Amino acid sequence: MSDVRVRVAPSPTGAPHVGTAFIALFNQLFAHAQGGKLLLRIEDTDQARSRIEHEQLLTTALQWLGLKWDEGPDVGGDYGPYRQSERLEIYARHAADLIDSGHAYHSFATSEELAAWRAEGQRDGHPPPYALERDVDPEAGRVRAAAGEPHVIRMKVPMQGQCEVTDVLRAPITFDLEQIDDQVLMKSDGFPTYHLAVVVDDHLMGITHVIRGEEWINSTPKHLLLYEWFGWKPPIHAHLPLLLNPDRSKMSKRRNPTSIDFYRRAGFLPEALLNYLALMAYPPAPVDGGEGEEKFTTSSLGDRFELDKINLGGSVFDLEKLRWLNGRYLREDMDGDTILAALKNWAINDQSLAAMIPLMQSRMETLGDFMPRCAFFFASDVTPVTDDLIPAKREAGDVAQVLQTVIWALEALDPWSVDGVEAAVRLVSDHWDWPVRDVTKPMYAAIMGQPVGPPLFESIALLGTDMSRVRLQKATEQLGGISKKKARSLEKIWATRTE
Repeated sequence: MSDVRVRVAPSPTGAPHVGTAFIALFNQLFAHAQGGKLLLRIEDTDQARSRIEHEQLLTTALQWLGLKWDEGPDVGGDYGPYRQSERLEIYARHAADLIDSGHAYHSFATSEELAAWRAEGQRDGHPPPYALERDVDPEAGRVRAAAGEPHVIRMKVPMQGQCEVTDVLRAPITFDLEQIDDQVLMKSDGFPTYHLAVVVDDHLMGITHVIRGEEWINSTPKHLLLYEWFGWKPPIHAHLPLLLNPDRSKMSKRRNPTSIDFYRRAGFLPEALLNYLALMAYPPAPVDGGEGEEKFTTSSLGDRFELDKINLGGSVFDLEKLRWLNGRYLREDMDGDTILAALKNWAINDQSLAAMIPLMQSRMETLGDFMPRCAFFFASDVTPVTDDLIPAKREAGDVAQVLQTVIWALEALDPWSVDGVEAAVRLVSDHWDWPVRDVTKPMYAAIMGQPVGPPLFESIALLGTDMSRVRLQKATEQLGGISKKKARSLEKIWATRTE
């Protein structure tokens, strides 16, 4: 099956997610097992959030893990361009073909009309405003669009019938077409939505197997309709289980460290993280005729990998188990020289130390003062004294709310910088009408594990967004946490302020 072609297709809209590594790993394993090829495609059609810097961080993170692709924007290939933003003419041409064949239509319903329908009409059973446009003469739509009238292009989903999704890992799933909305294919900015772009690209790039997360199952009927309308054979589908928090909710950065950079910055080994991600959905290695060895290399897994053996349950991401597995790699696979090299490659190198020296120099009397005072930069975790988190005359619950708001403010920073961190903290201070020192006191303790230290904003900027978020989250929980209902209310108020 050397003609097997699979892909990983992330969006460069933020920190590189371990879920992307999870999907990339299983695609690479399948390609390895079948002698096929893995493609990296950058799905950067979200103009508001996509950044070339995010793409660079993403590829660097995947490469740090040891994941490799045969084609992509950085290595080239015969099926490029491999960035969707460079393929707009291709999508426009295919959208026009769908209009010509009667499977799509121009929609001029305004955002205000759609919002009003969602607020009242949908609840009362009224059809959406674009329903009236389905059977309008296509030429009339072309004329209005050519005149510059804002519009989108929607797929014309049949009003009746069924669509069956066949999945290698699951029983067939049947969808009633009448329950599927007329999906937008081309947005008003001329960029495609995921649904059109993924089908066109997968076909033109010769993708034979789509191995992606199960959150896309409900979208698959729309994709199968597009394949049918274009007259193309759809690829084989396999939807992997979601990575879960310990409470079995979908893994998210607000409940669990999700960025690959967090695990790199916290000192985890890439081979241990890949090993652990494989265990999320694949049986341990055979031992003496049975199964039970949880420590194995990805190359050995590739040799025994079979797509239909992926396990759909038990994908709970347990940070403590990852630490245990990582410890085994340190103890069993590495000698002193190897660990020394890993330490230098990780953070004990000229570049990292040089960045810390300006923050420590004014606080040093001997060279021996340096390492103790910057130890929090190297720690995978810190545990502050609870009293150090609470300013005088403040309550723990109030401090938890302020720290949660700091997390939201820092998450919005793009790009990440010292000035941005300071501006975010001052914005939180204004929002709560707290003196800045009352906001920064718990932040010192949360970030450094101690009540005082080097300049806070510079330290946070150097520590990075992911490590900083995790430490602030831990401090929030140490103070008693915030209920989901309260958090939703606070976030809504915060979002209104920052709009």
